[in-house]
Amino acid sequence: MTPAEQYDRLTRNAVRVYTEDDLRARLDGGRPLRVKFGVDPTAPGIHLGHTVALSKLREFQDLGHLAVLIIGDATARIGDPSGRSATRPQLTADEVAANAATYLDQVFKVLDRERLEIRHNGEWFGRFTLEDVVRLTGKTTVARMLERDDFQRRYQAGAPIGIHELLYPVMQGWDSVMVRADVELGGTDQTFNLLLGRDLQRDAGDAGQVAVVLPLLEGLDGTQKMSKSLGNQVGVSDKPEDMYGKLMSISDQLMLRYYDLLSHQDDASRAAVVEGTVHPMEAKKSLAHELVARFHGPARADEAARFFTERFQQRSLHAPKPVRVESAGPELWICQLLKDVGFAASTSEARRLVSQGAVKVDGEPVGIDFRFRRGQHRLLAVGRRRLAEVQMVVPPGC
Repeated sequence: MTPAEQYDRLTRNAVRVYTEDDLRARLDGGRPLRVKFGVDPTAPGIHLGHTVALSKLREFQDLGHLAVLIIGDATARIGDPSGRSATRPQLTADEVAANAATYLDQVFKVLDRERLEIRHNGEWFGRFTLEDVVRLTGKTTVARMLERDDFQRRYQAGAPIGIHELLYPVMQGWDSVMVRADVELGGTDQTFNLLLGRDLQRDAGDAGQVAVVLPLLEGLDGTQKMSKSLGNQVGVSDKPEDMYGKLMSISDQLMLRYYDLLSHQDDASRAAVVEGTVHPMEAKKSLAHELVARFHGPARADEAARFFTERFQQRSLHAPKPVRVESAGPELWICQLLKDVGFAASTSEARRLVSQGAVKVDGEPVGIDFRFRRGQHRLLAVGRRRLAEVQMVVPPGC
């Protein structure tokens, strides 16, 4: 591709590029760019939300550039405060290491190993002395940190902000200095961090990275960004039938968003979905099959499609109705869920239905002590006539 064609491809779906002229100039230069993306192993495994940036990183690789993947084993000990209304619980070194071990095999399902440099930011932060920390924090100000929307909201609301949280953006920016990134990718919630990295590079005598800001992928609830802590994720390592089923449960509107950010189908196929010339059910099946095939192979995608049809379509007389249920916690007692969904007038009636063996979750009978878990369970059935696709969502303000 010409530099202009590369630019058009690489900025497709980007929310903002800081700056467009910088990126054009670097592509015109003709040398392979070092393109950075960082992930913090704060939970085991990655989800489809991560793959938005990973797929963009793969596009850079396919055009001859080098991907630099930062595994944030040091920054994960703090926890990224971006978009958070409260301080994250801090993880131990063992927890971070266990989570990080699950990442690479999944990342290789998207990225080309041959054009990938993997770095752990513990390489440099593990050697930091207190003097190094003080010197690094002296490169920015508290006033600038409080310009961030999330810190500003918490400060105005009187919510605590840990001093260690103020370190996070500076540490992420220092990663860019250490790996000499030409470009960094990140979601809209990372904009402040990306730009701080550019400033730190300039302070160190480099040109300063280009920041390519990408959209955040909404989770299964269709409102909040995909996150394991919210239980609205589709994990790359989910079983094929679970991944397929979760994708079949999304709303028609969210399906369009997933096509735009996740699908690799050609422009004509995507346009047919957006224009409504393909029935939404068929469009969801096509998307679900594509994504399961990407991470598990075509044969497993075929099996997942058959599983869904046999278990959830042919065995029910009515299509499942989508139901949103609020729950502050990650799980809900099955009898309470039956009442909340409207399949039982009281928990006493729900107990009777469960004890009769009439209640199934994802096609399997459940007992009276069963807990329906956010992000793990999906379909709730009572007999053959009542079937609901349940989305457990966190109440506003929690």
